[in-house]
Amino acid sequence: MRIDAHQHFWDIQRFQYPWMPAGESPLRRNFLPHQLAPILERNNFHGSVVVQANTIIEETRWLLELAAQHEFIRGVVGWVDLTDAHLGATLEDLQRHAKFKGARHLVHDEPDVNWLLRADVLRGLRELARRGLPYDLLLRPHHLKLVPRIAERVPKLHMVIDHIAKPPIAAQSLDGWAEDIAAAAQIPQVYCKLSGMITEADPRGWKAGHLRPYVAHVLEHFGADRLMFGSDWPVCTLAGTWKQVLAAFTQAAGPQTIEARDRLLGATAARFYRLG
Repeated sequence: MRIDAHQHFWDIQRFQYPWMPAGESPLRRNFLPHQLAPILERNNFHGSVVVQANTIIEETRWLLELAAQHEFIRGVVGWVDLTDAHLGATLEDLQRHAKFKGARHLVHDEPDVNWLLRADVLRGLRELARRGLPYDLLLRPHHLKLVPRIAERVPKLHMVIDHIAKPPIAAQSLDGWAEDIAAAAQIPQVYCKLSGMITEADPRGWKAGHLRPYVAHVLEHFGADRLMFGSDWPVCTLAGTWKQVLAAFTQAAGPQTIEARDRLLGATAARFYRLG
């Protein structure tokens, strides 16, 4: 089963990268399932995992409604307020939907770099772990040092680092990021998504070769058993098409055994998110 482990749907999402002129984001329009389904079908992908983009519970419920209507949406990683004293009741309600598979917060937008270590946040992460729900870590490189500390405090929580923690691919620098993500990879319950890379490269001049050092590094430290491909569609369209993302991933990863390729392109995601 081939799975796109990271993509989004939204209504009029105002998404802007720093290098984009104000008001010119091509993402300021609707992106919905009927636009993605034929792309997956043409490329022999059997489904996708939809990940939140807004920090509102209404979006999570809307994504679950879409998942109920479209078989190819195999799972939803939604937003919940980890600091809410009534988080357990919210998760109880969301888990009535078989396709609710995990939670995420826009950590990289928090002004407090140590937000994940706050007592109320850790309490929320423990509630996820108690329910067997994994957590998507949306980080930048300077957050990676927090991952071992979270694992110490919530040892039963399974986590996946989104977008390989957004290293400075455009600058072709691995300093700091390489050491910190290797340390995170030492933790067995931490996984990583090979996603969101072309938008961290030069958006107008990137090549698969620019991604190769980063992909090789996470392949060395995580292995195919804890890595999963994600398109990051439609955010990827700021720098390339869904097909170009897949081609860049394939070229950057280099030759792989059939078994490793199967894990990278779906089996790891299916196991991590317990997809049906």
